[in-house]
Amino acid sequence: MPRPAHHSADAIRSAALRLVAEGGPAAATIGVVARAVGAPNGSIYHRFPSRDVLIAEVWLEDAASCQRDVLAALDRGDGLGAALAVPRWVRAHPLEARVLLLHRREELVGREWPAPVRARAREVTAALDRGVAGFIRRIGRGAAVARRVRFALLDVPYAAVRRDVATGVSPPPDLDALIRSTWGAVMGGPAEGVAK
Repeated sequence: MPRPAHHSADAIRSAALRLVAEGGPAAATIGVVARAVGAPNGSIYHRFPSRDVLIAEVWLEDAASCQRDVLAALDRGDGLGAALAVPRWVRAHPLEARVLLLHRREELVGREWPAPVRARAREVTAALDRGVAGFIRRIGRGAAVARRVRFALLDVPYAAVRRDVATGVSPPPDLDALIRSTWGAVMGGPAEGVAK
């Protein structure tokens, strides 16, 4: 039976996440991550071929995590529930929210993502695109309503939480009421795009 790894990939990703969330992308050098987990630099490189791959994996895991409840709500035909999943996720994952919402991918790993993670990045993006497109088809309004759906479903909730994330504050409960009101105004009523 193989010996368990002293410094798991999850522990390394968690350390990188914390460092980026607290100090920005420049804070998560391989040397600093290694010190945070009590490992030699070689242990980090053994699991991640470069700093870019490590940070990209952190960002992609955050993006996929944030999308899970959004996509589940969209699968149920609940657009408002999908929009409200964003502040709920931010409250439950404050460090991940800081990495995901305050830093663009390009800031974290440069303009060109490492080849091993590009396919995963495409999958994460495509999953959300499919979920939104499926919801638009489900409510039966086609392309004419697509811009309104994307605004109410994606633009509003992410913009609504960004200020709180930037200041290190958990989004207050009344933010959900604002998202509900905006959804109703944009989508033509409080029940539009809500699962029955």
